[in-house]
Amino acid sequence: MEPLQIILKHYDEASLAFRILTIHSELVQSKALALARRVSHLQPDEKLVHDAAMLHDIGIFLTNAPGIGCHGEAPYIMHGPLGRELLEKEGLPRHALVCDRHTGVGLSLEEIIVQNLPLPHREMLPVSIEEKIICFADCFYGKNPDKLREEKTIEKIEKKTAKFGESNLQRLRDFRHLFRV
Repeated sequence: MEPLQIILKHYDEASLAFRILTIHSELVQSKALALARRVSHLQPDEKLVHDAAMLHDIGIFLTNAPGIGCHGEAPYIMHGPLGRELLEKEGLPRHALVCDRHTGVGLSLEEIIVQNLPLPHREMLPVSIEEKIICFADCFYGKNPDKLREEKTIEKIEKKTAKFGESNLQRLRDFRHLFRV
């Protein structure tokens, strides 16, 4: 399975969305592989980390985010579950779960309900070590076309995460402890 082949099934190689997706995903992939090495004692599947990091945001084209070249109908926050559906159809259930569980530092069912988020009512918290690695790595990079390659500081990530409540901040701190960051 080659991630780029799957991406090209859904994206025009000349599009802004493709450019943003692939640059962002390559940066997340590099960070994720470095994090995987930090926790090698937990034996993460590095092939899964490599491939799933490239595919974690595959669902963005189905969302309404014109600033990054995406002209779908769904709200942007749905890119994870939509990516999950795409990758399940590709026969990649473990990669699909990465899509579903990577938003922010993960989303609990309670958070989805209390915040009335337009998401399926289910737990969307990273469970496997590979899911945690990619979720945390994703926090370091955004999709702003003017800042694509800028790595966020852990302080900036923590400040942003704190806006979403104490449980989110605690998950971030747990990631920091796990990955010694």
